Amino acid sequence: MSKVTIFNHPLIHHKLSIIRDENTNTKDFRQSVNEIANLMAFEATRNLPLKEVKTKTPISLATTYMLDCEVVIVPILRAGIGMVDGIHSLIPTAKVGHIGLYRNEETLEPQLYYAKFPPTLPNAIVFLVDPMLATGGSAIAAINFIKEHGGKNIKFMSIIAAPEGVERLAKAHPDVQIYCGNIDRQLNEDAYICPGLGDAGDRIFGTK
Repeated sequence: MSKVTIFNHPLIHHKLSIIRDENTNTKDFRQSVNEIANLMAFEATRNLPLKEVKTKTPISLATTYMLDCEVVIVPILRAGIGMVDGIHSLIPTAKVGHIGLYRNEETLEPQLYYAKFPPTLPNAIVFLVDPMLATGGSAIAAINFIKEHGGKNIKFMSIIAAPEGVERLAKAHPDVQIYCGNIDRQLNEDAYICPGLGDAGDRIFGTK
């Protein structure tokens, strides 16, 4: 079973309240999503590998440490784009790939319409990001596609998740670490997370 990390941080709780509020405007919603992603990434990157280097300070040589890995951020379009800057601000050397999925109205399964990855993907630590984990279908499909293209070390980050989606994703990909800002009560009959925060993509980009 996948390891699931649920963040219990005062600042994340505070910012979750902002993005849940139906009266929060687009600017504040988008800013808060980025800030939550930044806070989550700080913890999610805690175990990234390091290498020892010698650094010349103005005084003398020092033993210091630098990242010893490639990092690739992959947002699931379109809402996942709202989390990229928050992570990139911590790891500015990270490359960014993209996955676009839509739901087939006949099969109700996610269909790929766009994918682009940097060549470093197979040897990188991959952060797949999407603000919402509802049924888990899109996340599972995206991870399948990343693995087909050589990705092996994958971490999934979601701000709000439904327990049904977490369980389904963990069962489908037990090797993927799952990070959630909060796990909500349930999915409703329309597969929306309750209490959730509405459509993250619409609220990030100001669309309806």
